Amino acid sequence: MSLTERLSLFSPLDGVAVCLIILAWAAIGWRIEHAPSSKPSVSGLVAQYRRDWMVQFVERDPRIFDSAILATLRQGASFFASASMIAIGGGMALLGNTERLRGVAQDLIQNSAPELVWEIKILLVVLFLANAFLSFVWSHRLFGYCAVVMASVPNDPMDPTALPRARKAGDINISAARSFNRGLRSVYFALGALAWLLGPASLIVATVLTVMLLYRREFASHSRSVLMQPDS
Repeated sequence: MSLTERLSLFSPLDGVAVCLIILAWAAIGWRIEHAPSSKPSVSGLVAQYRRDWMVQFVERDPRIFDSAILATLRQGASFFASASMIAIGGGMALLGNTERLRGVAQDLIQNSAPELVWEIKILLVVLFLANAFLSFVWSHRLFGYCAVVMASVPNDPMDPTALPRARKAGDINISAARSFNRGLRSVYFALGALAWLLGPASLIVATVLTVMLLYRREFASHSRSVLMQPDS
C-alpha cells in the first residue's frame, strides 16, 4: 500500500486533530517553561524554591533531610519511567493485535476502519509514552548528578567552594524537575490521544481539555496562589 493510499484512509479532520494535539503539546510546554515574570507558572515558582533549598542546605547539619528529599524525587522519576515502559509494552501488544481492538470498536462506535488505521492511532499514543519514558529516565539521571554535586559541597559553610557548588546543584535540580514535568505532560497527552480511537472530533475535544487542565494547574491553581503569597 502506497503512502497516498494510507493517507486516504484518514479524513481531513483526522489530520487537523493530529496536528492540533502535537502543536498543543509543544505550545503548552513552551508556555509553561517560558512564562513571563508577570505571570509565572507553578514550575517556575518552585524552581526558585529549589535554588533556595540548595543555598540553605549548605548550612544545614546534618544533611540527612536533604538527601531524603532528593531520594524521594529520584524514586518518583523511577516510578513513572517504569510505568511508562509498561504502558509502551501494552501499546506495542495492541499494535500486534489490532484485530481484537477493531472488533471492540465496531461494537462500541460502529467503526469498521482497516487495521492500519487502528495501528496508527495506537502508535500516536505510544510515541507520547516513549517521549515520557525518555524524559523520566533523563530526570532520574539528573537527580543523580544533583546528588553527586551536593555530596561534593564542603561541610564548612565558609569554604569558598561551598556556595558555588550548591548553586550548581540547584541548577541541575531544576533541569531534572523540568525533564520530569515534560514527562508528565507527555503522559497527559498520551491519555488525550486515546480519544482518537473514538474519532477525530473526540481527539480535538480531548486535546482542548488536556490543555485546559495543564493551564489551570500551572497558572490558575490553588497551589500557585499559595506560592505567590509573600513570605512576610
